[in-house]
Amino acid sequence: MPSSPSAASAIPVARRVNSFSYAIRNIVAEARKVEATGRAVRYLNIGDPIAAGFSTPPHLIEAVSHAMRLGQNGYTPSPGILEAREAVADDFSARGFPVDPDRVLLTTGTSEGIEITLNALVDPDDEVLVPVPTYPLYTAVVAKIGAKSVFYRTDPDNGWQPDLDHMRSLITDRTRALVLIDPNNPTGAVYPRETKLAIIELAEQHGITILSDEVYGDLAYAGPVEPLGSHAPDAAIVAYSSLSKAYLAPGWRGGWMAVGRSKRLDPVLAAVKKLADGRLCSPGPMQHAITAALRGDRSHQQVFNAALLERAQLTADRLNAIPGMRCVMPQGAFYAMPQVTLPPGRTDEDFVLGLLRDTGVLVVYGSGFGCDPAAGTFRVVFLPRPEELARIYDDIADFTGRYLASA
Repeated sequence: MPSSPSAASAIPVARRVNSFSYAIRNIVAEARKVEATGRAVRYLNIGDPIAAGFSTPPHLIEAVSHAMRLGQNGYTPSPGILEAREAVADDFSARGFPVDPDRVLLTTGTSEGIEITLNALVDPDDEVLVPVPTYPLYTAVVAKIGAKSVFYRTDPDNGWQPDLDHMRSLITDRTRALVLIDPNNPTGAVYPRETKLAIIELAEQHGITILSDEVYGDLAYAGPVEPLGSHAPDAAIVAYSSLSKAYLAPGWRGGWMAVGRSKRLDPVLAAVKKLADGRLCSPGPMQHAITAALRGDRSHQQVFNAALLERAQLTADRLNAIPGMRCVMPQGAFYAMPQVTLPPGRTDEDFVLGLLRDTGVLVVYGSGFGCDPAAGTFRVVFLPRPEELARIYDDIADFTGRYLASA
């Protein structure tokens, strides 16, 4: 049967697909081109501890394999198995954020919990306050909803702390949610108690729900960061965490979220559960690892945190020693957000692509996190072994010197 011109045309896609990008993974396409020329690429773009040689704790692996051997491979209740939800609730409660298991949902990583919550809270043309630099999942989800991301500044001259005056100036009658990531991805900042109290007070004054991303809460070098809700248990706060980072199991997609006890959040909880029903459940066997993680041995975190602190110090020392570059010392997680003073007319993407093609070192340009392209920011994932990082920083220093001299 002959085809008509319309049948031969490409099928159009939804406009929302073009409303966001995900630089952390998009830049891998450029890395593949470099690899095709025969040059090895050193990937510092994705925060995957397993790829860097760290190992998932054995008792988590045993919990999952035991569940599988017992035949627990079917669908679970949509909110997740009760014993894991009880473990999450008990863990939050022990840290000062009292939560009932009925207000806990197990999710396919933290990402799904965030997406479900934003879909429950935000209508098209509503506004969501997100930090800049930001983690691009938030802006992607907000774009898909048809809402607007409104960026509040965090200040590198103040350890990447939020600019509260700027945050306050951005609030309108369309502001529905405020995103707080602490410890922060991509900057490695940890926020002091007084800053968090001020943000809670601001949100409460304006009836704004806080989405508290606490994935790296156990990976602050000075000790675990208390849940945001511990400072105000009756505030409108939804908190998130997962097995991915502090429990070294990113591929398992085992996450959880807790909706604060405030009655004002009851409609949000009902909406979240309704949306969660539509996706059936998160991965079943991995839910059993959540119980093992939160009720079991966490000694691996001491070893992991010591390794991260060593790498963070090396990163800050070496990058700050490069003329034309500065780097705030991270206080948690495994990211740093250095800045290079770019020549006029150059962008952060120019610098990052030049670095990749010249040295095989892959980082992510700051404009992929919402930064001004002329600011010269880029994110480094400092998970590799210190000796490998030292070689990488030698290459970054050499390239930066030549790049700035050539301009």
